[in-house]
Amino acid sequence: MKLSTALLALALLFCLAISCKTPPADRMAKATRTEKNGWIYVHLEGSPADIGYQHGYLLSKEIDTLLHIMKSYLPVTSKKDWNFYRNAALTILWPKLEPEYQTEIKGIALGLQAKGMAYDSLDVTALNAYIELSSYYVPSVLNKIKADSANNRAPGNCSAFIANGKYTKDGKIVMGHNNWTDYIIGERWNVIADIIPEKGNHILMDCLPGFIHSGDDFLITKNGMLITETTITQFKGFDTTKTPECMRARKAAQYSNSIDDVIKIMTTDNNGGYANDWLIGDTKTNEVAKLELGLKSYRVWRSKDTAIIGSNFASDPKLIAEETTFKVDDKTTSPNARKLRMGQLMEQYKGKLDENTAKIIEGDRYDALQNKEASNRCVISGHVDEDMKGCPEWDEPPYFPMGAVQSKVTTTALAGKMQFWAHMGHPDGQDFLAAPFFKLHPQYKYQSNYLRDMKAYPWTLFEAGK
Repeated sequence: MKLSTALLALALLFCLAISCKTPPADRMAKATRTEKNGWIYVHLEGSPADIGYQHGYLLSKEIDTLLHIMKSYLPVTSKKDWNFYRNAALTILWPKLEPEYQTEIKGIALGLQAKGMAYDSLDVTALNAYIELSSYYVPSVLNKIKADSANNRAPGNCSAFIANGKYTKDGKIVMGHNNWTDYIIGERWNVIADIIPEKGNHILMDCLPGFIHSGDDFLITKNGMLITETTITQFKGFDTTKTPECMRARKAAQYSNSIDDVIKIMTTDNNGGYANDWLIGDTKTNEVAKLELGLKSYRVWRSKDTAIIGSNFASDPKLIAEETTFKVDDKTTSPNARKLRMGQLMEQYKGKLDENTAKIIEGDRYDALQNKEASNRCVISGHVDEDMKGCPEWDEPPYFPMGAVQSKVTTTALAGKMQFWAHMGHPDGQDFLAAPFFKLHPQYKYQSNYLRDMKAYPWTLFEAGK
């Protein structure tokens, strides 16, 4: 049997496996959806199949739009079409997913089908792993064809910190994060998922529609775990025989009861996809940690009295030398410029960090290189779309529509009530308006079918169950 025929046959089996339709009322009794200030809050509860179905059913319109974007956008940015991603989902991702998460993904596809949409488990799996596939797997494939042909320019996303001890107002944990990504995708990174699974931790997280994990990674759990991350810029490496990052991230959220648990789950059978600096807090012990996770190696820092920052830079010299092409001494890069500014802010607000000062930090627009307010790649609330240099280290050309698209903040006290603050749109409060942008930069007109206005909404407090 030819490979293409075999793949088609397996894909049909996936479709048949989820083709029977369950009446929505049987699975939707505990599920809810509300909208507020640019966010979509969904409550999902029950078995993996039920949680998946609820997710697909409640967010069907948003998932459908996102998949249409992926099908048109990824061929431009990665030079690979959606069939490539579906095949990767079938051959290297699906076999490594644990049954619980296979079932949840099947449920999402079934929920979509119940709304009349012809998607299957491969579409949902590829969507969940689009970052690790497009930015890690694709470069590894290209480099096998021609060495160094892809440059391994893994993207940088996010500005974050986690602090405790003498750095915070009450000595307990404060965590903040803003998400940097392409606006065409990031302006839709607007789901707050409140998940009560049949087994494991109650989770409150932000995510993209269709994701079983957070993706930009900001979450709290009922048992006191806080997790966020920032990406390691220009990371190289991917192992197709290991477990996808999207599943390990969800598993760490759902089944960790300690920092050690998070480290163990994330490092076990690690495929190197979406290599990050993970910032982790445990409100039960008031300890915070950073797990810098590559493919070949990892390193952990932990303390009960520190402020740990993240802005897409790696810290371990061995990992930097062996697994990245990042220039640590180039002060003009976005990661290094934001590292400088984040360090300044940690000292400025030392002893004062709380939910309010965390919001100020994540919305900061001060360029520490130019010593002035700015809208560019070098500020924490980034605006690459206003930067004449773009962001070369991420292979983003001048004025590319990318930057900080939303932000979240929590504390030990808030997490104890399953609460966090969330801000949709630039956390500095500026709006992105599509029409004037395209007029100034017509080279990005190819995004006009889906790139829309991204308004900055007010900070909004979300609480699980409400």
